[in-house]
Amino acid sequence: MDPAPARLTVGIVSAGRVGSALGVALERAGHVVFGVAAISDASVHRARTRLPEARVLPIEQIAQRSELLLLAVPDAELAGLVRGLAGANVVRPGTIVVHTSGANGVAILEPLTQQGALGLAIHPAMTFTGHDEDIARLANACFGVTAADEVGYAIAQALVIEMGGEPVRVEEDQRSLYHAALAHGSNHLVTVIVDAVAALRESLSGPGLLGQPLVDDQPGGLPERLLAPLASAALDNALRRGQAALTGPVARGDVDAVAAHLAALEQVDDRLAEAYRANSLRTAQLAHTDPALLELLAKEGH
Repeated sequence: MDPAPARLTVGIVSAGRVGSALGVALERAGHVVFGVAAISDASVHRARTRLPEARVLPIEQIAQRSELLLLAVPDAELAGLVRGLAGANVVRPGTIVVHTSGANGVAILEPLTQQGALGLAIHPAMTFTGHDEDIARLANACFGVTAADEVGYAIAQALVIEMGGEPVRVEEDQRSLYHAALAHGSNHLVTVIVDAVAALRESLSGPGLLGQPLVDDQPGGLPERLLAPLASAALDNALRRGQAALTGPVARGDVDAVAAHLAALEQVDDRLAEAYRANSLRTAQLAHTDPALLELLAKEGH
């Protein structure tokens, strides 16, 4: 088998945020997306908008006609979909079957690989919102790839490069750790920012200099403008300098300041204060800070 994919006939299950974005990238690379599975109104609209030349078809028809079958369904649905396709015996031998699940390698595709398909795990390490920026961001994204052999890795690498991404090899037994790290660094970052914006909004709830309210409940306002440059700089510093980027009262071991923070946050939301305490404890551990602060945070956490 030639490790560099030629022009392929591509079918996608389903036309969600990920599948439709990858479909556009594959079309731009010269492949032909002939059909997509789309059930919800949002998926149908996304398919018609992003992939207007593709037809919305039943899954079985897509599987039968595909040379490259892209399974872009939620992690929890993947195993059932694979079993169903194998049971229907609709995937032709030699078909390249790619799933986009971050948590899974190629073992989950075994019912299809036993029937002669080539199974690949190709996970874009990117968040998808359903908006146009999804497609543009693929050009700067890494993709975690897992295959059963070197031929599979070569094909996965070629597909990722064609889509404008950077392929990164992830071993089968490391997929859960790989996925956990990405979820921790992205999903939990959103939670921290949302909590911080909520606390800022509360702290700025009084009148401004001209007697008008400083903030309202709409996103993109003053709290976000206050936090954006600081959060952006912190993220950049962390990626450039690692642990050395830690600053602030926890890293300095300022027990009084951290205690005051906790008291203020508890007045707003006990859950927010508890999240701050947990993150402060981990920060203090990384910074090897004042043992008195570690004791305070550990004691308060029980």
